[in-house]
Amino acid sequence: MEFIQTDRAPKAIGPYSQAVKANGFVFCSGQISINPESGEIVGENVKEQTEQVLKNLFNVLEAAGTSYKNVVKTTVFLADMSTFGEMNEVYEKMFNGHKPARAAVAVKTLPKNVLVEIEAIATE
Repeated sequence: MEFIQTDRAPKAIGPYSQAVKANGFVFCSGQISINPESGEIVGENVKEQTEQVLKNLFNVLEAAGTSYKNVVKTTVFLADMSTFGEMNEVYEKMFNGHKPARAAVAVKTLPKNVLVEIEAIATE
C-alpha cells in the first residue's frame, strides 16, 4: 500500500490521504473546489466548482501515476440535486468521452459549504 500526496491538490484537512494505491487500484479521497496554492474556495457556482474539483482530482491521479482515463468509478456529492445538470455538463467535458461508473447523491452539507465534492477509484 502506498499513500499519495501532491502539492497540486489541496492538502488533506484531517487524518486521511489524498489517495491510496493498493492492489492495482488508486482510491482517491473526495476533492472539493479548493485552489491548492491559495487554500481558497474557487467558484461561486456548481460549474466553476466542478471544474476545480476535477482539476484537483486529476492532479491526485497523476501523482499516483495514472489518469482520468483509468477511472472506473466516481461518486459525486452535491449540496443541491437541482444543480446536477450543470455539474454533469462540466464533468462530461472534462472526462472527454471517458464514462466511468458513477453515483450522484445530494447531501445536507459539504466541507467548507462547497456545492460539490467528487471521489474516484481508478486502476494504476
